[in-house]
Amino acid sequence: MKKSFSRVLVTLMVLFLAGFAGNLKAQTKVGYLDSRKIIDNMQEAKDAKLKLENLVSEWQTQLNTLQDSLKRYKDDFEKKKLILSDQLKQQYEKNIKDLENVVSTFKIQKFGEGGEYFQKQTEFMKPVQDRVFKAIETVAKKEDFDYVFDRNSDLLLLFVNEKYDITSKVQKVIEGKQ
Repeated sequence: MKKSFSRVLVTLMVLFLAGFAGNLKAQTKVGYLDSRKIIDNMQEAKDAKLKLENLVSEWQTQLNTLQDSLKRYKDDFEKKKLILSDQLKQQYEKNIKDLENVVSTFKIQKFGEGGEYFQKQTEFMKPVQDRVFKAIETVAKKEDFDYVFDRNSDLLLLFVNEKYDITSKVQKVIEGKQ
């Protein structure tokens, strides 16, 4: 809630300053775009998502294999524990804990906060994002915009005039049509 309020406050301050600057200057030009729409239409983004999905699928297969091994080992222990010596029971229990740790560590390393999933997602999407930001900069400079907002960000837009939507122009620059 506090974060939303501060973003609203920042947005209002930007709009106020833009209006104030507009009085000093001829006119402040504000544009907005839909970055999600742009990225969803980019083949590079689709390729990056597919690459990440394939990697996740591979990790999921590895995780399933580890979990199946753990389950089989536990089942084997349950079947044999009545006839095992105390020393062998302790060894089985230690091995089970070790396997559980391996499964847990694998999940954290691959899917946990700061794990490989998030690192790979950033690595695969960075070139796409860089290309989008460069295209935004190109259009904004060419069209002489003072501000460009992303309607998918957390900044609140109180009013949007559709004539300032530069999404299709940025898309054309990315596609090399402009």
